[in-house]
Amino acid sequence: MIETLISSKTRIKLLMKFFINSKTTSYLRGLQQEFGESSNAIRVELNRLEEAGMLRSETVGNKKMFRANDQHPLFFEIHNILLKQIGVDRVVEQVIERLGNVERVYLIGDFSRGIDSTIIDLLIIGTVDRSYLLRLVEKAEKVVNRKIRYLLYEAEEFSESMLDRFTPEPLLLYCNKMEMN
Repeated sequence: MIETLISSKTRIKLLMKFFINSKTTSYLRGLQQEFGESSNAIRVELNRLEEAGMLRSETVGNKKMFRANDQHPLFFEIHNILLKQIGVDRVVEQVIERLGNVERVYLIGDFSRGIDSTIIDLLIIGTVDRSYLLRLVEKAEKVVNRKIRYLLYEAEEFSESMLDRFTPEPLLLYCNKMEMN
């Protein structure tokens, strides 16, 4: 879908990398290794996105680190388009909202690092019927055309410090409105 709007595959990879999870950071050589593309092609796209104000950079040691500018007026629109591209919106709609007592859901794994993958990894916190969850996941996998893996924690056994195990910080996809009160 997004390939019809944006012709540069490198630009699409960069948008995925930085705009799915705004906490993701990377530098030119790391992106070159990850994408398997020439550093020049990546540099050109990084410069374009930075000049447009969509990326920010800072020098750390001898590396120029890039990250999404989450203050850019189009940040949330691009973020939402990318989540729809990978099917996360449909996973939340078809699985999470039907499970009942789910407190929070986080995106972890490759997609949280901005790497396109055939697998959507989720961290689910709440009390759910595991067999019903499995049936819903199987249906959603057919709709989004990706495998869905999940870690499931009861609210009592989960602590916020567990989020520190993931790099970058997991992306919150869903939060039960009751938990916010």
